[in-house]
Amino acid sequence: MRSVGASPLANPDEALRNAVIRLAGNSQDGIQSVGGMLGRLAGRTAQEVMTYMTIPSTISGGPSIFQVHLGSGEVLHAGDDADVLVAFYQHSYDSHIGALKDGGICLYDTEKVEQIKDERGIHHIAIPFTSATVEAIGGTAKDRGKNIFVLGLLCSMFRLDKKKLVGIIEAQFGKKGEDILRNCLNAFDAGFAFQTTDLRQFQFAPGEAGHSKRLSTDGNTMLGLGLIAAGVRYGAGYPITPWSSIMELLRRELPKYGGVFMQAEDELAAVAIALGAAYAGHLAVTGSSGPGLSLKSETLGYASMAELPLLVINVQRGGPSTGLPTSVEQSDLLQAIYGSHGDSPRIVLAPKNVEDCFYIALEAAQLARRCSCPVIILSDQALATRIEAFPEPNLEEHWIDPELDLSDRGEEFKPYPLEDQTRHAPPGTPMHEGTFPKVTGLEHNEMGHPSGNPENHQMMSDKRRNKLVKLAADLPLPDVYREEDGEILLLGWGSTYGPIREACDRLRDKGLCASATHLRHLHPLPQQMGELMKKYEHVFVVELNDSGLYGNGQLATILRAAYCNPAIQSICKTDGLAFRVREIVEGVDQFLA
Repeated sequence: MRSVGASPLANPDEALRNAVIRLAGNSQDGIQSVGGMLGRLAGRTAQEVMTYMTIPSTISGGPSIFQVHLGSGEVLHAGDDADVLVAFYQHSYDSHIGALKDGGICLYDTEKVEQIKDERGIHHIAIPFTSATVEAIGGTAKDRGKNIFVLGLLCSMFRLDKKKLVGIIEAQFGKKGEDILRNCLNAFDAGFAFQTTDLRQFQFAPGEAGHSKRLSTDGNTMLGLGLIAAGVRYGAGYPITPWSSIMELLRRELPKYGGVFMQAEDELAAVAIALGAAYAGHLAVTGSSGPGLSLKSETLGYASMAELPLLVINVQRGGPSTGLPTSVEQSDLLQAIYGSHGDSPRIVLAPKNVEDCFYIALEAAQLARRCSCPVIILSDQALATRIEAFPEPNLEEHWIDPELDLSDRGEEFKPYPLEDQTRHAPPGTPMHEGTFPKVTGLEHNEMGHPSGNPENHQMMSDKRRNKLVKLAADLPLPDVYREEDGEILLLGWGSTYGPIREACDRLRDKGLCASATHLRHLHPLPQQMGELMKKYEHVFVVELNDSGLYGNGQLATILRAAYCNPAIQSICKTDGLAFRVREIVEGVDQFLA
């Protein structure tokens, strides 16, 4: 696909507001490390950043990219096209030169790339990545370290803060031994000092993010930290891409706060262990990706029937089955809401960006405690792995130290009162009534004892459903970007937030009256959502799943069923890649043509 628009690098005399750098090589080349260090640097220099990567799902590795969008102002997406392409191999060059903007810059390894295309004003710069790295750190290292050599090149080219970048390198490689760190620093210095008359230098405009303490990290990290801040101390899981790093963080960190996270033998055991912790009176977490959630569905039905609070994280990936383990998709929404035998009410939330992953964990914990039911957080591969910079959360404001409630229960205590909130009594709670309440997957009466009475089953089904009905009445409508009514409303959920906002602005630049909104609460929906959508002539639901047999994506299907609004239309795709801004704009244009 040919690029659209000229690169800002075509004019080196102007301070840069934004630049998109694409590193293209193989997964063994460490380009993810380089991209990650550039992302972390942005958080320390008042810049904004959003990254994107593709990695092969095979153990043997293969072609991979890491894209970094750096900006002095707000950065909402990872970049449709690149201003700089770093090509490590011929296949890297051939596959990605089309994604370079007109007038952009291509840095390529002269020992690996033999054929170049002189077109569209692209400025090619030939640099011997491999031999220059070997010369800097010694022949025994072969070409290991050429990624750090390239990092030095980019640091010099964009006049980045060298001192802070060296500090990041030392923090990442210092624990691996003095020799490894020395080689890294030698490779970095060699790249930084590399001289060629073709290599231009650029300067970013001062960052606008202020001087408050900031973080640069990924969504999985912020979800894990949010769970800890929310008072979650127990959980269990099983490894699966791209959920596994949350599990590893919790397994490492929870013991520091008196908790424990267990790696179970399979997904069924993991959710059962977490539910056992919930039965014992603790708010617990389990998680997986779509295939694992399928295996957990029976026990999630138990949690709904027993009305036990449980947090469930689904970091979505491409599917079905094993599908695309390292690609992004949003195809598990219907599974999250309806994936159970019987009527099994649960709450479903979705974060919009990396920062929001922290706050969605806090809200999910609060809602699980309030409604005493499973709460599912739908993240995805894009949020899990991309790096963004944002203000550090105020832990004093949000921190919860959980306490186990073993206070005496009186003679009138009922765990499942029809007219009141569910209130469990953990094992060991002093009771003043002859029959101790039970927690079971069978239908039960107000004391929890099994009951097959038809009237009782109807009342208990109403009780479980009405918790979510009451919650819907309390949920706020999502904020609307731009006008509160008009011609076009772009609506999305999850990681599509940034591209949708940018697409809204581009549509307005074309003379269309466009607005945008983003759903955080997917089930139940805010009570007034239908009235909001009635204010627009066209509602385009942008989501990363298939348009299906009837022409609508999963969220669009739910909205059309709930509100019978023919203005609701879908813009969908399932290529395993995040939405480009222009794809959304083109989707609107095609419908309006």
